[in-house]
Amino acid sequence: MQPAWTATDGRWILTNQTWVWKKFLDFSNRHFQWDNLGGIFALSHLKMTSQEALQIDPKIVNRMRDKKGKELYGYQVQAIDTILSRIQRFPEGYNLLYQLPTGGGKTVIFSELAKRYILDTGKRVLILTHRIELLGQTSAMLTEIGVPNKIINSKVKELDDSGDHWCFVAMVETLNNRLNDERIGFEDLGLVVVDEAHYNSFRKLFKHFSKQVLLGVTATPLSSNIKLPLHDNYAELIVGESIGNLVEDGFLARAKTYSYDVNLRALKVGINGDYTVSSSERLYGNFLMQEKLLYAYEEKAKGTKTLIFNNGINTSKQVQAMFEEEGYPCMHLDNTHSEKERQDILEWFHVTPDAVLSSVSILTTGFDEPTVETIILNRATKSLTLYHQMIGRGSRVLKNKKEFTVIDLGNNARRFGLWDAHINWHDIFKSPQSYIDGLYSDEEIEEEFVYQMPEELAEKFKGGPITTFDMAEAYVEVTRQALRPKEAIKRSLDQHMAMIQHASEDYWDAAELVDLLADDIKFRVKQYAKCIAKATTNYKNWLEEEYTRNLKTALRHAFNDN
Repeated sequence: MQPAWTATDGRWILTNQTWVWKKFLDFSNRHFQWDNLGGIFALSHLKMTSQEALQIDPKIVNRMRDKKGKELYGYQVQAIDTILSRIQRFPEGYNLLYQLPTGGGKTVIFSELAKRYILDTGKRVLILTHRIELLGQTSAMLTEIGVPNKIINSKVKELDDSGDHWCFVAMVETLNNRLNDERIGFEDLGLVVVDEAHYNSFRKLFKHFSKQVLLGVTATPLSSNIKLPLHDNYAELIVGESIGNLVEDGFLARAKTYSYDVNLRALKVGINGDYTVSSSERLYGNFLMQEKLLYAYEEKAKGTKTLIFNNGINTSKQVQAMFEEEGYPCMHLDNTHSEKERQDILEWFHVTPDAVLSSVSILTTGFDEPTVETIILNRATKSLTLYHQMIGRGSRVLKNKKEFTVIDLGNNARRFGLWDAHINWHDIFKSPQSYIDGLYSDEEIEEEFVYQMPEELAEKFKGGPITTFDMAEAYVEVTRQALRPKEAIKRSLDQHMAMIQHASEDYWDAAELVDLLADDIKFRVKQYAKCIAKATTNYKNWLEEEYTRNLKTALRHAFNDN
């Protein structure tokens, strides 16, 4: 609906439900917004600005208007218009949250948004980040589009030259210290942008900006601490383009996901709600999991540029050693490396076509290497945010890259769904605990496992007795024969005995094969426990240990007798 009146010295332009009056002879804009009030459209005056009112050096204004930077995609323009319309309606003391998937160009959006906000209001903008790498990236983006900006780092104690800058970029801890010391103040600050707003470290700064508009930006509007939900600090969520749409429109690469079943019963959950590093390192550092990782890489990703995420420095170093031993070019990176070491490693990763980089969480944000072809999740996580961040490192599109591979060794895809699956972010924002409670538990996920013997292991039993055994079928058969239920376990043991004896020269060979069959044994025990409706974790653990012990004892007797 367009206003019923017209004028001869200008025209109305509609931008995301906001009518803007453009005069031909000066820079002035009158912004009006249409609100649907019971079917009646009412026109409310929002703001009137002009170049003279901005009090910005005309040269700076012209430079900002002239420097365009990268051409924005349609969904990015729409996002900027939508956010600005909300800011125009609530120009002070309003906290707004914007969601956009990793790889969608959040930095581009809020940089251009900052520019338009400065030109429209004559007020300054502050951008907050939690990673030092993002300071330089954000500042470079602002400079590219002509916005005079200043990085507030540990070297900046005061803002003596603040009048020369219209946008500031700061890390949360540094700025918090300066503000608490009252050594820094911002003149005419109107907008504060919080990058990666799901991190709770930003909350400590909110008290300093109660009069400003606060815009949080995140790929996943789910707080890093479930006890401190984002809706406590943000009044409204604006949801951007979905991963699925960005993939379909060619803005993000399509993920091909391969999941390998992993028993996570050994993992412990820490006070932060995620699996602990210590328990993760015990699980993923053992020989069987290392072998599973290598097998998955060689089956699905061999020869591709691969980024591996681990939960622990020791595990990551073990991964590097294993890949190097197998002749694959591999390096390790964690947050203990110096800046120079980090740069050298990332440069090596960039120029080496089939490089494998084993890392911890340091590369989940602030890292951009479009040539990554494979992401391996050599860890489990209960964090939806971390899950999306890790996979997002491989989603950049190139001329010759429309797809990338995801190898999941932590049951993460079963827990959260596929990376590009639809997510109702509004529901998560409003009721995060309900979302968390609705996720599959590790036990529920493992109930769906169907064991399939790896090809390399199956090769050891080639030419011998059949390697498969249906415990459910065996249980039904023994009950029909009125035999004790444990007869099904005995028949499984006998079948394992025949397999192993055929493939072994002595007891030590046999004992090694029993260890390699641990996943097969776990699966059979799980099936049996389900059949007898006695599926407590303690009982299954006991039964699994008894099965393995009895199998090794029987093999020892068999080889000694021979």
